[in-house]
Amino acid sequence: MTRLVLLVLGGIIDRLEAPVPIPVPSAEAIRYYESGNILWLVATLWGLSLPATVFFTGFSACLRRWAGRLSRHWYPVLVIYVIALTVVLFAADLPLDYYADFWRPHAYGLSSQHIGKWLHDEAVGLGLGCLGGALLLWIPYLLLKRAPERWWFYSWLVGVPILFTVAVIEPIWIEPLFNEFGPMQDRALEAEVFTLAHRAGIDDASIFQVNKSVDTNELNAYVTGIGNTKRIVLWDTTIQATTPGELAAVVGHEMGHYVLGHVWQGLILGSVGLLAALWLAHRVARWTLRRFASRTGVGDASDVASLPMFLVIFGIISLLFQPAALAFSRHMEHEADRFGLDLTHDNHDCAMVFAKFVRHDLAYPSPGPLYVLWRSSHPSLADRIEFCNHYHPWAEGETPR
Repeated sequence: MTRLVLLVLGGIIDRLEAPVPIPVPSAEAIRYYESGNILWLVATLWGLSLPATVFFTGFSACLRRWAGRLSRHWYPVLVIYVIALTVVLFAADLPLDYYADFWRPHAYGLSSQHIGKWLHDEAVGLGLGCLGGALLLWIPYLLLKRAPERWWFYSWLVGVPILFTVAVIEPIWIEPLFNEFGPMQDRALEAEVFTLAHRAGIDDASIFQVNKSVDTNELNAYVTGIGNTKRIVLWDTTIQATTPGELAAVVGHEMGHYVLGHVWQGLILGSVGLLAALWLAHRVARWTLRRFASRTGVGDASDVASLPMFLVIFGIISLLFQPAALAFSRHMEHEADRFGLDLTHDNHDCAMVFAKFVRHDLAYPSPGPLYVLWRSSHPSLADRIEFCNHYHPWAEGETPR
């Protein structure tokens, strides 16, 4: 009888655990946050000024003339130009990319990546950029030539299926080029994850473990793909650094994305945004070419040398749309947090894993409003910890929202 009482009391005490405090960021985390804001500003300005310089100095027109000397035919000229421009932009971006993606994470102890792996990933990204440009960019440029007033709408009609196709093939053809994906190595833990998936109403769940430890010491997980390629992906760093209860909280959150159809919602929103962006690009490009044709050597949007101009225009449009897109993303992340708590009923472990993100990833728990507006795709970790501390999950047996 005494043992039974102790077990009951132990269960009650577990449910009455004290709220998880929001970790105070270390001095290093504060430096990482503040320097990251400066880096974001520099990278954003550089990402706009580089193609603008290529276009407005006439270098783009020179590059197109060089491509024209290598072939007389329209498509080979387009491919040669696109590959050459991609290589030029890649080379110009490389020092900043090295600092942001390799040197800086190592300086803060967030990366385990060797220089050879980083160079491999950069080369693969360059190859994908050249291949994608060669395979796809002929479509809008042919439409610009054949239907100069309606090209933006026809490009959207073609672009939406391409957008969905990329979402289907990315998990199986593109992501494995950078990291190894496979089943969870801990079979007992994998069984627990599938049990949780069954409780969530997911009977076709694909759970993958990815070896991100070759790249980073940070923690993460995500949902990717649509249809038969939809999967929940757990970084091996997350599996290694969390307790079973904390991992269940992470998985429950990702299952929320899965069940609530957030990938589909993101694609639909992206399709609507693409239509608006193409229409705006059409209007701005027409004005830009009229005003700067003599300086740039490009007088027609169907000239492939206009590509850097479109990169600048789409970059500015993306920047303007970003607050709305990020707000929608934060809403989906919050709903996934709610779903995960309704599924696991483990507020403490959920809050603990977010606190662990603060300490482990040097994440700043309460970023400023400008950061939230322009950079934050998730609610702040402080808000997420407080939500876990105070939210009351649905009763056992009810379907999570």
